[in-house]
Amino acid sequence: MSEDLHSALPLREVVLVTGISGSGKSVALHALEDAGYFCVDNLPPELLPAFLRLESAERDRQVAIAVDVRTAGSLPRLVPMLPQLRSEGVLVRPLFLDATTNALLRRFSETRRPHPLTKRAADSGLAQPALVEAIEMERELLAGLREVSTVIDTSELRPAVLRSWIRDLVGARPGALTLVFESFAFKHGVPLDADFVFDVRVLPNPYYIRELRPLSGRDAPVADYLRAQPEATDMLEQIEAFLRRWLPAFEDDQRSYLTVAIGCTGGQHRSVYLVESLAQRFAGHGAVLRRHRELDSAA
Repeated sequence: MSEDLHSALPLREVVLVTGISGSGKSVALHALEDAGYFCVDNLPPELLPAFLRLESAERDRQVAIAVDVRTAGSLPRLVPMLPQLRSEGVLVRPLFLDATTNALLRRFSETRRPHPLTKRAADSGLAQPALVEAIEMERELLAGLREVSTVIDTSELRPAVLRSWIRDLVGARPGALTLVFESFAFKHGVPLDADFVFDVRVLPNPYYIRELRPLSGRDAPVADYLRAQPEATDMLEQIEAFLRRWLPAFEDDQRSYLTVAIGCTGGQHRSVYLVESLAQRFAGHGAVLRRHRELDSAA
């Protein structure tokens, strides 16, 4: 088929799920299955083009494919495949699940499952390879794939929250830049998936007002309080101006997602208020998602 004809046809979308072992790929695949996707786990990358050609007859079927370090030998071939597949009419949307090393150590300890690279680490000359060494080896092997993917930090997420976030991401309109605004608490760490991080701990804190403490930034009394603070208004307007200045550049760079993380001390009041306000201000942009890491995890 000629390039002109390809460009006239809508691109077929395929979700590619990958990431660090223990970061929640099984949860993500189950969420996609529940959303109606036909899912294939641990497909060797060299079989991906042939599989998609077989699938081309099922144009109405949504497909998700999981690839991970169990096929480490062929992973380097995957990233160069993505532009080639696009030229053949397939838009691959890579989702990369990540988590902090401490979170991964805790999960492997709880499940007592071996890391898939433990034997490879031993073969490389480590007498008694620690789990952390296998995790770092995996990060190196997947670094190129992470670079071209939409990253989701699952360190602080319950499975139900991850399932919700996955459904939101794949439900966003393909082919356009999706803005993701995420609130978080610095005391639980900066999200690994953030493209931009703004620290709003310098703003007046509603936590110290007894009536506002049990509420969140989504509640009208907290929003009214922060809206009345000149510093909060200045911060909001300056973040908005920065994003509006640089959004066109990210769109020109063919980015699919841009995650803007707003952090305060507890992830309950100030960061939540700014995320809600920014999501409203950018509602006309197109696809806009809002996340509240600490509130979502506590729900």
